[in-house]
Amino acid sequence: MTVIAKSDQTSGFAAASTALWQRALAQVAAHAQAHGAHLARTVVLVPYAQLMPWAQRHWAQQFPQGFAPRFETTRNWARQLQAFEPTGDDLAGDVARDTLTARTLLDRVGQGAQREVLATPLQEAAAQLAQVVAAVPPALRTAWGDEARKLLATAEEGTALHYEALVARLALEWALASRYATDVLFEPGVRGAVDALVVLEGFQSDVLTRALLAHWGEQGLCVALPALVGDADAPPQWALHAAMDAEDEAHRAAACVLRHIEQGRVPVALAATDRALIRRVLAHLDSSGVLVRDESGWILSTTRAASRVMAALQAAAWNASSNEVLDWIKHTPALMPGEVNRLEQWLRKGVVQHWSAAAARDLSAQPHLARTVATVEAWRDTLRTARPLAQWLPALRAVLEQADQWQGLQADPAGMRVLAALRLQDGQQSELDGWGDSAGRRMTLAEFTRWTKDVLEAGRYVAAQAAGAPVVVVPMPQLLARPFAAAVLPGCDEKRLQAAPEPSGDWSQAQREAWGLPTRASLEAAQRAAWAHALRTPVVDVLWRTGDDGGEPLLASALVLALQLDGTATPGADDRAARTVAATPTLRPQPVGQALPVAHLSSTAYSDLRHCPYRFFAQRQLGLREADELDAEVDKRDFGNWLHAVLQHFHEALLAEPTDHVDERRARMDAAAEAITREQRLQDGDFLPFAAGWAQLRDGYLQWLAGHEQQGATFRQAEVKARQPLGDLELIGTLDRIDGVSSTGEPTVLVIDYKTESDSVTRQRIKSGAEDTQLAFYAALLSHDTLRAAYVNVGERGETQMHEQDEVVHLRDVLVEGIQHDMARIAAGAPLPALGEGSVCEFCAVRGLCRKDYWADAEQALPAQETP
Repeated sequence: MTVIAKSDQTSGFAAASTALWQRALAQVAAHAQAHGAHLARTVVLVPYAQLMPWAQRHWAQQFPQGFAPRFETTRNWARQLQAFEPTGDDLAGDVARDTLTARTLLDRVGQGAQREVLATPLQEAAAQLAQVVAAVPPALRTAWGDEARKLLATAEEGTALHYEALVARLALEWALASRYATDVLFEPGVRGAVDALVVLEGFQSDVLTRALLAHWGEQGLCVALPALVGDADAPPQWALHAAMDAEDEAHRAAACVLRHIEQGRVPVALAATDRALIRRVLAHLDSSGVLVRDESGWILSTTRAASRVMAALQAAAWNASSNEVLDWIKHTPALMPGEVNRLEQWLRKGVVQHWSAAAARDLSAQPHLARTVATVEAWRDTLRTARPLAQWLPALRAVLEQADQWQGLQADPAGMRVLAALRLQDGQQSELDGWGDSAGRRMTLAEFTRWTKDVLEAGRYVAAQAAGAPVVVVPMPQLLARPFAAAVLPGCDEKRLQAAPEPSGDWSQAQREAWGLPTRASLEAAQRAAWAHALRTPVVDVLWRTGDDGGEPLLASALVLALQLDGTATPGADDRAARTVAATPTLRPQPVGQALPVAHLSSTAYSDLRHCPYRFFAQRQLGLREADELDAEVDKRDFGNWLHAVLQHFHEALLAEPTDHVDERRARMDAAAEAITREQRLQDGDFLPFAAGWAQLRDGYLQWLAGHEQQGATFRQAEVKARQPLGDLELIGTLDRIDGVSSTGEPTVLVIDYKTESDSVTRQRIKSGAEDTQLAFYAALLSHDTLRAAYVNVGERGETQMHEQDEVVHLRDVLVEGIQHDMARIAAGAPLPALGEGSVCEFCAVRGLCRKDYWADAEQALPAQETP
């Protein structure tokens, strides 16, 4: 726990805050006295709820004798006067209900086809108008609505603005037809029971409080709190910190907070300008043992509990990927980790991207795997049928219970908030009875998932607050009238702290001014006022980043640039404590593999040994494998495997039923391509980048094949599995193709290996001679004394070329001798160092194991020694 020493600055700024409250409350007392209002019948409205206890505390200190007024917010005041229950199509201010009502309203006006697209914009537009309409006394709303409709634009059906105009008109009618919880404040009984009304206004005036002041007439008073802020005894200290990126900014912000605490400047205000950044800052403070009170909370959808509920719904979709299903079941306690691991290995080994394909596989030979898949499918089936919301909620709860996730959600405070927001807890489903037709409409899984997402994104989770915490996370406007001794303002770049924020919604300037909606000018005035007040804090640290995560350069906010031009701010020192770390260079690994004999050797494995002995040791002797990506895009390697299978299918069919007709061969190649695509369960579009050049590739290959056959070559076999013993070792491999050639008199075997690389790369393979081992290795797999070997480069642009290795028999003999020598050296204990040379390191799967990027400079050159 961090030790806090109080400073004189803390008490000095607390005195300044007390002076502000004294001025404000003195005006409250004077207003009540001037109008003969009893203090017990006086209501004081504060701009936000966190000021209520402060106002009560300062009134008790300033006026210890007699009655005290009621300090309220408009919402809290209305809640105490009357419990409000929305009915029918009322705007409830609850996204869970309002999004359903929006869909129902769209159905009624014949826009059911556009329901999912327009429902969210309609709910958001109606919520924006609700704040304005609620400020109009109920008796005057009809007349106000008549004037408001005149400002609505009209657009003919079929035009680009038709749906925008439809949403605006429907939102206005919805807002006008609704009742509001604050309507009770305009009741004659409330007006008669309250002698005086005082509004303590913040940086931005509120339409409802202005309407209430007009309703109270002379008995009402508006006190602008920012105007009462006096000058501090000492000028504030401003420090500017330009960070490199988000992580650097979070580090420096946390260091600033810790410095203020160590120097006794508490409480420290940490402005919640960027929630993602604040999360990083709080992680650093938590590691230092600093207590934090976060008053702004988190968007509910960003919590771990919300992500697990959404994962269940996404995994139940008909087109769910295998990754989405794995992401869900990895967090289901009902399945043992071993079961999930076996399933993941099976999916990755077969590269089964889509779960539907996995569920359709015959797993009778693997009963354990079959049971796991069947269990997951049973859970998914529970969430597959369309049904009303009242039936969706029990179904979702049943799946969470069956997966043993329900107990974990209930044990987590954020999980409890998620369950409450979705009406999944016991007794909450009775609320749906008052939602009218909107809750009875049948919803598909996709619609229910969208509803769940909207609810979670609109909800907030505020963790239990630590009393007396030295750090308080607050929005910048809520620094007003609170005794902060220091302020740390991160996220002050041009993107996150705009001098003139863009108002939400698509309302025109005329509509905003007429209806009292926030305008760009009013938001700019409020932003600048909040910024100016934050800078009145005795010590202020302003932080921004010069580059975003994507590498985009960023400027400081215009508000910060103005502060720099003023010349009163100073560059902030980096408060992070430097520490000395002893250098521990990573040496180049040189393992010994004699205890891991290799029984089988393929061409690829021997190439690994030639390119880098350490890679051979890691992948071939230790047996380490890189996990295949399930959702990886189809790349050149996948295309090559697909093409190999297509050519095998085509040539085997051609061998069974020969034909020389070009059109017939072309049709057979197309049929082979379609058959292999189905066989490999590839989805439409998987090979779209390569499909564009298929016609050229096919025709170029057929043209080369015709010339190849004219030279006396005939196809014999494709994808031949071959083995050849070599002492205690066995050479293994798969030959792409074997042809017979009889043009030179005696029939000869021709080994062919397909390549889809650049033709220049293939030519270089042939020129490298003994450096290229692939054709020589394939020749060693056959027991022929005379044979030929060649690469056939199948070009995507229609050019297929054959490149023959003329000295393949000699290279085979050299290769066999080299293999025997290298294997003997490994068996004798020769080291297998990581070479770290050439382009082979750029795409090496074991680069993280050899730690090439961390080798000591002194170890870059290997000592002279013989290695395999």
